[in-house]
Amino acid sequence: MTDGYTIAVVGAGLVGDRLVSELRRRDFPIKELRVLARSARRSTLAGEEFEVGVAEPEAFEGVDFAFFAGTEGEKGAAVQLAQEAISRGAVVIDNGSDFRMDPDVPLVVPEVNADALEDHNGLIANANCSTITMLLPLSPLVDRFGARRVVVSTYQAVSGSGRGGVEALEDGREDVYPRPIAGNAIPMIGDVGDDGYTTEETKMRRESRKILGLPDLEVFATAVRIPVHTSHSESVYVETEREATLAEVLETLREAPGVQLFEDPEDFPTPLEATGDPSTFVGRVRVEGNVISFWCVSDNLLKGAATNAVQIAESLINVKV
Repeated sequence: MTDGYTIAVVGAGLVGDRLVSELRRRDFPIKELRVLARSARRSTLAGEEFEVGVAEPEAFEGVDFAFFAGTEGEKGAAVQLAQEAISRGAVVIDNGSDFRMDPDVPLVVPEVNADALEDHNGLIANANCSTITMLLPLSPLVDRFGARRVVVSTYQAVSGSGRGGVEALEDGREDVYPRPIAGNAIPMIGDVGDDGYTTEETKMRRESRKILGLPDLEVFATAVRIPVHTSHSESVYVETEREATLAEVLETLREAPGVQLFEDPEDFPTPLEATGDPSTFVGRVRVEGNVISFWCVSDNLLKGAATNAVQIAESLINVKV
């Protein structure tokens, strides 16, 4: 029996903080915990003081699991260092978007498609926070009733933009969003593609298809940033292949792993209730023939990022991959 695993958390920002917190909260078996970033410094994450090391190839010697929580793109840590970590024996779980649509990289929400972990080659992608929020309740409904079309509008917290987003809301920082965020709603998350969809909306479409194994599923998303600190909310409309009753839908959601259901039609979850909780909260459920509508909320830094990443590692340990 192992005496624990050597863990590296790459990134000392909001997600890195939550990764450390979730590893501790879930009693992940840790022998050594290393925090790495672009520069060496002393930082506090989840109430613990760390001597943060430099994220460089040699820092991954002896690491069993490397959680990447930092910058995306060609200058991001995962693009530059993931293969270095893997070559030294680590399993990399990347929270960014760089590898999500790579056909050779599993994109995993454990409650939905943990079986995809059987084919990993050392690198596993953590899904987008808004995708995870939707799929926790959507997946069991699709399994039972099928799906032809999904229409989703998101209401996303500023912490999804990192510390800069929080500063834009709290301190009036003006270089983060295209319009002021305080007292506002901005229907623009990411750049706009040739099809008119933003990068965030395209992520939801492509990732949902990959995770559900439904490459032809119609997914129409509108992503909106709102002046809320933490937790993303979503309004989801699903056209199903088979008719459903409200009782059947509530039964399905009641049994869905990772979901907390608000069954009273006058009761509903908001970001305030979801923040700090690793579950996805679901309410305002309505059913009419082949249409299911619901409202869902989850903490974008927990289930939308850190919790899901730690659950991936737990799944690998349980199946001894």
